[in-house]
Amino acid sequence: MLDRERRQVGVRHQVPRDAAPTEERAQADRVSETYRVGELNGMDREQFLAALGFLFEHSPWIVEATWRRRPFANRDDLQAGLLAVVGEASLERQVALIQAHPDLAGRAAVAGELTGASTREQASAGLDRLSPEEYRRFHELNDAYRARFGFPFIIAVHENSKESILRSFEARLDNGREAEVQTALGEIGKIVRLRLADAVAP
Repeated sequence: MLDRERRQVGVRHQVPRDAAPTEERAQADRVSETYRVGELNGMDREQFLAALGFLFEHSPWIVEATWRRRPFANRDDLQAGLLAVVGEASLERQVALIQAHPDLAGRAAVAGELTGASTREQASAGLDRLSPEEYRRFHELNDAYRARFGFPFIIAVHENSKESILRSFEARLDNGREAEVQTALGEIGKIVRLRLADAVAP
């Protein structure tokens, strides 16, 4: 077993180290310990995916491609590697990554079908406690945004309130599609930084 220092962070379940790299595992809440970068550098592909597969919504290909870039000097270096994979991907793959994200306060949230990480993040901005009028407004904006751009609205909700999210929603509907692709990827980068900080020691 790899040497590591464990710190419990109070999550629902732990991802088994020897589990197969399935889509279900890629959607896991997060690992139940904080990894050190040296430990991650020593992992095989399946272990690396098990540890970090939750970072990008339903897109384990990014973590898998990052595994091939080992070793990493520290968490910042790992983060740079992850985001470099996204930046170097084709536009088609970048848009597919954006499309893998759920609508804010959307049907998947109501049905309890979000990943654990997305559930916590949306709740942090109060999106699980909307009034009927607020829910209707989010639903209208989700539909309008998807109709205009062909992918869901992405914002790092942990940096926002529901009021600021609605303002950003309305403002960004005036943008061009190319600008929104880049904005969405930037917001995904913020989300990944937060998730990574919870899972990996500096």
